[in-house]
Parts: sequence; structure tokens; C-alpha cells
Amino acid sequence: MATSPPPVEVHKVPIESVSDASGLARLLDEGAIEADRVIAVIGKTEGNGGVNDYTRIIADRAFREVLEARGSRAPEDIKQIPIVWSGGTDGVISPHATVFATTDPDKVPQTDDPRLSVGYAMSEQILPEDIGRIPMVEKVAAGVKIAMERAGITDPADVHYVQTKTPLLTLETITEARSRGKDVWTEDTFKSMDVSNSTTALGIAVALGEIDMPVAEQIHKDLSLYSSVASCSSGVELDQAQIVVLGNVRGIGGRFRIGHSVMKDALDADGVWAAIRNAGLDDLPERPHPSDLKGRVANVFCKCEADPSGRVRDRRNIMLDDSDVHWHRQIKSCVGGVVASVTGDPAVFVSVAAVHQGPSGGGPVIAIVEP
Repeated sequence: MATSPPPVEVHKVPIESVSDASGLARLLDEGAIEADRVIAVIGKTEGNGGVNDYTRIIADRAFREVLEARGSRAPEDIKQIPIVWSGGTDGVISPHATVFATTDPDKVPQTDDPRLSVGYAMSEQILPEDIGRIPMVEKVAAGVKIAMERAGITDPADVHYVQTKTPLLTLETITEARSRGKDVWTEDTFKSMDVSNSTTALGIAVALGEIDMPVAEQIHKDLSLYSSVASCSSGVELDQAQIVVLGNVRGIGGRFRIGHSVMKDALDADGVWAAIRNAGLDDLPERPHPSDLKGRVANVFCKCEADPSGRVRDRRNIMLDDSDVHWHRQIKSCVGGVVASVTGDPAVFVSVAAVHQGPSGGGPVIAIVEP
């Protein structure tokens, strides 16, 4: 008989400078969690969010160094911990990290109600020529299924959040592919960020049965295909898909529960409230206020995308025509403000480039709460 996964603790810590991991160190020193039990970190760094966003690399190193100094795991094992950084804290979004760690079942509330479980996996190597194409969809889908199994989740309906980090294209990897006689989906390295995210999202949707396997022509084009739980980021730090699956499992106990919904557009605060209710805070009033949350929201995670129509609620905007400030930064700032207005806390995870992640012009929104 399969062993149940351990319960999971969730803690959000601020990042006060580019290389600051003191929040994680404080959690460990105070005994809130154990270094050797940390299984994933998902966070926002303050760089430009682009191909050359070095803040992700600096933060990654800082957090892994703390885990190595405070724990007993070997460096090669610490390198395998999924630490997913999304660059860009535009507007009021505050740099922070959400730390996930297993804990002793005897030290958490016991309940048969669904409680948060986390599984992670690394996909097969994703080659430069895979990005934007079916082989990447297949490799991601296979990795998601492995992560689900590790989380103890058998029903895809119990999955509420899949956070990934995948490679994007750089001049170096494009040149390497050419040296092997291969071509790539795009030679625009910045666009490859969006394409890597969208291809990954389709892999998640396939693994969870949200869609059938797409054809090549649908990738990054058929906006009717999407996952409602995918949150995909990409960067230069890796050449595999780093996959974290979060869902609910009955009987494992613990304090936290996860749920999701979608934001239909950039102003859809009701979508954020729906995710919070779906996670288990069903005692909220009909028109709630942040004060009604009473500190029970661990964090909210969402993806966003400038509506390709150039309109929100039938009003024209110029995000996609602005040559001064890229739309990535504008929509992230906008949605970050909307989400923070719900939670009352600007340390929220808002990531951009959401093609195939939620409905076009909107995106998935996930909440982890203490019900």
C-alpha cells in the first residue's frame, strides 16, 4: 500500500534586497520549519523579468546557500529542490518568497478534510528545438504526472496549481541548435519566454485531462486551449521543466488547503475572491473586504496577459502599442494592484506571459489558505 505524503507547512517571507534570504534563515532558526524538509520555494524577485534578469539567479543562490548551511543535505541534493523565481515586481508587488516544507504529522492538526499536498519533478531535458513544439508538451505532461504521484494525488480534479520553470531561448542555445542542424520556433529570445510558457501550459493541460494533445499549429495560437491551474515561468537558469504540483489530499492533516479559479480579465477581483472561497474560506460575506480574511490567506498566485483585443471591458488601452514600456510590465503592475486590493497584502505572486494559462486576457488565480 502506498505511503501517504506528509503534511505541508507554508510560510511567506519578505525579500528586502536582491540577495536577501534572511526570511528563510529566520524561519529555520526559529524552528518554524526544518531545512532538510524544505521541498519547494516560489517567489518574486525585483529584476526586469526579462531574458537577462540576473536577480533570479542571485536569489536562487542565496536561498540554496541558506538551506545548505542550516541543513544536512548534500549540495547536489539541494540543487534538485524546485526553487521557482518569477522576475519583475512592477507597481506595488513586493519581492517575497513562499516556502513549502513537509512537517511531522504529529505536529499538525489531524483531519479527514482535504489538505495541501505538494509534489515535484524535473522533466527530461528540453532542447532548444523543443520549445514551442509538441516534444516539449509531451515532456512536460510526463513530468506533471510524476509530480502528481509524488504528491499522492490520483484525481486531476484535486490539482489546483502547477507552477513550472522552463528554459527559454538565448543566442547561445539557438546557435547550439543550429550546429546540430536544428531550427527553433523563434529567434526572438524575448518572445521565446512567452512561447516556452505557453507550450508548458499545454503540457499541463494535457496531463490533467483539460485538453487533448494539441497539434503543432495550435501552440501559442489557439487561445481557446488553456489550463485553469497552470502558472508557467521561464528563464536561463535550467534546461529542464521544473514542475511543482499542488493539490489537496484527504487524511494527511495539516493547516493549509488550496483552491483556484480564473480571472476573466485584468480587473476581475471577483475571480480572486472565488479562488479564496474555493480554497476553503466559505464563511466570507457576499461582498467581502480584506479585513474579513483575518490573516488566513497564506498567499495568492496568478498569471496575467494583456488582452490581445487591446480592450478591457470594452474600453481601449494602449499596452500592446506602447513602445516605451513593454506590456509585460504594465499588465503585471495592473493585476498586482487588483490582487493586492483583495488580500490587503502587496506580497502576491503575479506573473506575466499567460498564453494557454486561463482565458485569453485573464489567467488562473490560486489561493492557499488556513480554513
